[in-house]
Amino acid sequence: MKTGMKLPDVTFRTRVRDEAVGGPNPFRWQDMTTADYFAGKRVILFALPGAFTPTCSTYQLPGFENGFADFQAAGVDAIYCLSVNDSFTMNKWAESQGISNVKVIPDGSGEFTRRMGMLVSKENLGFGQRSWRYAAVVNDGVIEAWFEEPGLMDNCPDDPYGASSPETLLAYLKGEAVAAE
Repeated sequence: MKTGMKLPDVTFRTRVRDEAVGGPNPFRWQDMTTADYFAGKRVILFALPGAFTPTCSTYQLPGFENGFADFQAAGVDAIYCLSVNDSFTMNKWAESQGISNVKVIPDGSGEFTRRMGMLVSKENLGFGQRSWRYAAVVNDGVIEAWFEEPGLMDNCPDDPYGASSPETLLAYLKGEAVAAE
């Protein structure tokens, strides 16, 4: 994906809290589309290899969560974290991290990630198919700025992190840095 490209149209299978369901697990299925998340908004989308993984849980997700007010001040309406994980996993991860500002998007089948050109094999880690780490500023469903970690490949021996960090995106939004193409 590159600046100026439109995000792929997909449907995400999500679980949302609904007290009307009752019981110990008051959640219901709700399909959400690309348009539901991105239409008419300027947002940050960041994607990572997996919920509960070290870099994702220690730096990337908490960094976007803690910097939410700064991103809003820079003209961002919402921040979304996407991973090739199911909705159950993404919701529990957000809960365990105490996340309230960043919204998680489950790409359980990897369809969105594949259509973004970011689906990679992580068989070397026992993960299967996962997302390469990237971030984007998305304006009304169109990529305004793209931040991809270097070395996109299957079974990458390391986990590059920096180009898609909250600090990098905030610097871009403040006019202090340039996005990758």
